[in-house]
Amino acid sequence: MTDRAEPPAASDDALVWFTGVVREHSTALVRYFARRGPRQDAEDLAAEVFATAWRRRDDLPRGAVLPWLYRTAGFTLANHRRKLVDLPVEDVPERGDRRVAEDPELSALFDDELRGALMSVGERDRRILLLHAWEGLDGEALAQVLGISRSGADAALSRARKRLREAWGERMSF
Repeated sequence: MTDRAEPPAASDDALVWFTGVVREHSTALVRYFARRGPRQDAEDLAAEVFATAWRRRDDLPRGAVLPWLYRTAGFTLANHRRKLVDLPVEDVPERGDRRVAEDPELSALFDDELRGALMSVGERDRRILLLHAWEGLDGEALAQVLGISRSGADAALSRARKRLREAWGERMSF
């Protein structure tokens, strides 16, 4: 998997560059959304990310287009999920109350023990673990998606793995 370089300034060249980006990364983005929500929304959400990428094509980082797309996909998915909830502002809980049955990411897992362990590690750790396991991100790519340094991403992945091991161990000791 190679990322395209910085987009050219000329509109014809920019269109050729962007067409290559879409061809190269559309399957990965559709899979990202299909794993995390209703499959019928995956292509529309991926198209929304590509529309954002086209508008912000001058801002896409050289050599790191896919991590930028994943980061934007995370924001797009969060916005999409908020639109699905018809809840008055005064009724919005301070912290998320995500249950397994309501969590599309975890409903894709068939193993109840693994799903339970992932639910117990917390939303940020779960996001890091799934970006690593499902999208194959680590190192610099994971750092870019999370918006943190490379060493921060390595540490966050290590901590998330540790918490998952602990949660798994607690579940298996019963």
